[in-house]
Amino acid sequence: MLVPLRNDDMSEGTNSTQEPFSFLLTGIPGFESAHVWISIPFCCLYAISMVGNASILAVIGTEPALRQPMYLFLSMLALTDLGLTLTTLPTVMPLLWFNAQEIGFEACFAQVFFIHTFSFMESSVLLAMSFDRYVAICRPLHYATVLTSQVIGGIGSAILCRSVLAVLPSLLLLKRLPFCRSHLLSHSYCLHQDMIRLVCADIRVNSWYAFAVVLLIVVMDPLLIVLSYTLILRSILGTASWTERLRALNNCLSHVLAVLVLYVPMVGVSMTHRFAKHASPLVHVIMANVYLLAPPVMNPIIYSVKTKQIRQGILHLLFQRKVR
Repeated sequence: MLVPLRNDDMSEGTNSTQEPFSFLLTGIPGFESAHVWISIPFCCLYAISMVGNASILAVIGTEPALRQPMYLFLSMLALTDLGLTLTTLPTVMPLLWFNAQEIGFEACFAQVFFIHTFSFMESSVLLAMSFDRYVAICRPLHYATVLTSQVIGGIGSAILCRSVLAVLPSLLLLKRLPFCRSHLLSHSYCLHQDMIRLVCADIRVNSWYAFAVVLLIVVMDPLLIVLSYTLILRSILGTASWTERLRALNNCLSHVLAVLVLYVPMVGVSMTHRFAKHASPLVHVIMANVYLLAPPVMNPIIYSVKTKQIRQGILHLLFQRKVR
């Protein structure tokens, strides 16, 4: 997530051109000697994320009955979570296992691009899923005609373009700036808000752009999700029986949990960077890891437990393989 920063006092006499260099990543501050042991839960979380999201994609891809809008959006969410997992894995695990701190200049920028792009895609997919729930509950007779495969494909393309176009300018603005301070980053992966602290030049343009992105995505998406659920609740409360109300609410529960898993850590990271700058580095590291690992790990668990069709599909895949 891009976080706008205030323009700090900049060093003088710095050249605008710079030779390629490397950044140094940081593991778990104060627990460097225990990195090998800390890698065990990290490894388990990455395994859960990859296996869980890959299983959801396999189930939706092999079950013709699941070629419905709700499950197509779920496959987008699983693909996004898988991409986010595979983006941080190459730096986190080597750092914990082998103390491999160094990451090249271009590789760091590439990781920033993919981390923030997949994060924005996650938010956009959850927004699209809230629209899906709104149409399914408030306009059930028009569901099949509104959310056609062409419309879903267009929404997927728009999500991708929106996320890429939101991140790319910030990277181009950042890349033109000189890095003349310490090259030590505060996380085990590269983040925009972490890298921009190492810049010794005027960052007002970067900060204003990051602020605009925060407003258009990080603020706008949750507000639109809240609006959709306000309309859904209004429609549910107008139904005749409590049985229908509970059934409709249960259909939304998985999505609500996925929204909370994404936005609660996101707000926590924003608050930490803004109001707890002088807190222990361990706090920042824990918050950032929760923000990037919680959605990819929890989403497949939530949808596997709460969605009967996904659960049955995963069991069918497992038993089918055993039979073979």
